[in-house]
Amino acid sequence: MEYHNPVLLKESVDGLNINPDGVYVDVTFGGGGHSKEILSRLSEKGKLFAFDQDEDALKNAIDDKRFTLIHENFRYIKRFLRFYGIKKVDGVLGDFGVSSHQFDVPDRGFSIRFDGDLDMRMSTKMKTSAYDVVNFHTEEALRKMFSVYGELTNAKAIAETIIGARETPIKTVEDLKTVLDKFLPQHAEHKVLAKIFQAIRIEVNEELLVIEEFLLQTTDLLDKNGRISLISYHSLEDRLVKRFIRNGMFEGEPEKDFFGNFSVPFKKVGKLVIPSAAEIKVNNRARSAKLRIAKRL
Repeated sequence: MEYHNPVLLKESVDGLNINPDGVYVDVTFGGGGHSKEILSRLSEKGKLFAFDQDEDALKNAIDDKRFTLIHENFRYIKRFLRFYGIKKVDGVLGDFGVSSHQFDVPDRGFSIRFDGDLDMRMSTKMKTSAYDVVNFHTEEALRKMFSVYGELTNAKAIAETIIGARETPIKTVEDLKTVLDKFLPQHAEHKVLAKIFQAIRIEVNEELLVIEEFLLQTTDLLDKNGRISLISYHSLEDRLVKRFIRNGMFEGEPEKDFFGNFSVPFKKVGKLVIPSAAEIKVNNRARSAKLRIAKRL
């Protein structure tokens, strides 16, 4: 099964500052590239747990007694690590967004390049698909989704057009493109479609809520000086990570301690890391990646 090169591989794993005997978590296993690199730096005593809710990713499981692949959404990280007797870890790596494999399989419905059913579920166990969102969301829910998750200025008009076209079910990627054709200028068709599809995908998979729930759990999960190394692909994800590292929360300001200093759980490590031109040349998916690293205080 073809999974493309892991993004910012060396930089993200370096960011974990690995203790060879430590316990680490890769919350976005995918093709296993980041996990293999972590394992290569662990001793016989080290442990690596990985999460992936996508059934396809299970075929990439690594045969190594130090490795455990958990077939679940990483929003439940503490619950499932506790099942394995793990209460504290030394580092957590996350590579958010959609895997290259998911984009490259037409019948998953993630890509604007192929026709396929409107699905976009990262796990087939999920009840709501892109078909359900497009065909049954209210006009207001669609408007909000395209405005917030797609950052589209004409979200209201797009929502109205979808509502007006529902006499016949909108079943496939091509159906949706046909319905929204007037919003797709020739010079920027792919750019606009990418935003529309991003909005629907985030809604289907609750992607931003999942990241928030996950990040809040890392405060308890990480040992002192433990690291988080997190790769985002669009501004909505990156904003959550940046705010969490800075404030330990997503809204408002943290409380101050007795001395008037902000009391926060993490301290950023280094500066924002982006891929080199050489990496982008061999792996186009890396072009929008941003890596942020922080350690538990």
